[in-house]
Amino acid sequence: MGISYARMDGPPGWRRHQELRRADTCGSLHGGVPADADTVAAMSILALDLGTSSVRGLVLDDRAVPLPGALARRSVEVAVDDSGAATLDAAAYLAALVECLDDLHGAGHLDGVRLVAASSQWHSVVPLDRAGAPLGPLVTWLDTRPAPPPGTAGPADPHAFHQRTGAWWHRFYWTVKLPWLRARSGPGLVRFTGLPEFVLGALLTEAPMSVSLASGTGMLDLGRLDWDAESLAVAGVTRAEVPPLAPAGWRGRLRGEYARRWPALAAVPWAPPTGDGAASNVGSGCIDPSRAAVTVGTSAAVRLVQPVAPGAPLPPLPDSVWRYRVDRERIVTGAAYSAGGNLFAWASKTLQLPAGDALERELSSITPGRTEVRTDPRLGGDRPPGTAPSGAGALSGLAFSTSATEIFAGLMDGVCAMVARDLATLESTVDRTVEVVLGGGAVAAQPWWRRAFQAALAPRAVRHVDNPEVGAAGAALLAAGLVPAARPPGGLGERSERGQQSPADG
Repeated sequence: MGISYARMDGPPGWRRHQELRRADTCGSLHGGVPADADTVAAMSILALDLGTSSVRGLVLDDRAVPLPGALARRSVEVAVDDSGAATLDAAAYLAALVECLDDLHGAGHLDGVRLVAASSQWHSVVPLDRAGAPLGPLVTWLDTRPAPPPGTAGPADPHAFHQRTGAWWHRFYWTVKLPWLRARSGPGLVRFTGLPEFVLGALLTEAPMSVSLASGTGMLDLGRLDWDAESLAVAGVTRAEVPPLAPAGWRGRLRGEYARRWPALAAVPWAPPTGDGAASNVGSGCIDPSRAAVTVGTSAAVRLVQPVAPGAPLPPLPDSVWRYRVDRERIVTGAAYSAGGNLFAWASKTLQLPAGDALERELSSITPGRTEVRTDPRLGGDRPPGTAPSGAGALSGLAFSTSATEIFAGLMDGVCAMVARDLATLESTVDRTVEVVLGGGAVAAQPWWRRAFQAALAPRAVRHVDNPEVGAAGAALLAAGLVPAARPPGGLGERSERGQQSPADG
């Protein structure tokens, strides 16, 4: 049964936002480590990370290296239920971002900032009324409920549509989400927007959608850098109902009330946000076709960046992978999976395995890729283009002698095998064997899993970057126009698959 999103007095948190908008000044929420004069002098770029489980703000120097103590974070809660819903309260998310900026302001960390960058989750959408208030919760990429209206037809030529937009007619994208939301939003619906456009639209005088975030909707013509006419028709919307696109060179400015709240940012330009996956590639040093990024956080993904200027021909796109925009000059092609750190956590708990070094000792007798247990790790279903529902995972090859640790190893190997398959597909688009940079919190905590990736991706060189701020660094490098000079990942905490310091660190 669908959820009705009829607006009454606005969703929880909306009044809080309205109060913030009316206030000229408010007491700051002080947090972090106070900045001294020497540290302030080094400050350069404020990076915002608009994630699914948290919102963060951190200050980086002009090399996109985080400054000690200049970090503020608020957790946000995704509301999930058995219907497949996975939503965020958009106004509460905005309030959390404001609190992060209050923290940084109160500690003096905004002094000296000259540019604001942002990385944001892709694919989110929220319906708005004429006043810009949400008509319901923000639907995240995790939500599996959207479905095409009965009897509706998708793109006339699915292959051509995929080549133009990099996406499919799938519940993951706005072509399916928007008509589904329209049916649940009531007569007050005026337009749709994504998470970064909603929160930045409240803070800035205007907040058009970047080509990077627009590409994640599945409705952008990646070559023309404009909304795809067929996508709009399939979604049943007009241009007036989707965000305007940021023109080349766009920079935003704070609204007056927020400029007074954070005076250090009053005259500072804001760059268009970057999709979080693309930003992570850049922050990992994976900025050209010679190096792919494999990221394993809550979920997992493999991505490859290529230079493609506006209007230039797009390389052919294999049927099994997606393509988005990093910015106006680059595309990112890849595959994503619903299994990652969430699978690691589920298996550890369900199989009652020890943690940390004790688990590593139990795994030490198992050679990666050699376990007899064969698995389908898609417990959470498929990401596009797949349509397998939650519960598609499977195990085989079990015997009475099979241990819980072997089952765990088989599941981790299963994720590695999916990545290896799709990495080979990505390599076919650039006709070369690539290096791999492996990152993300899930593999940072698990040396055996890093070795399993090394085995699955052999004979490619695999390097591990243990740096939680690659997304923020990537967004900052893009905003500052420093990507051609981006340092190799050794400067961002690179380690080998066994966790030893690599030569690049020396």
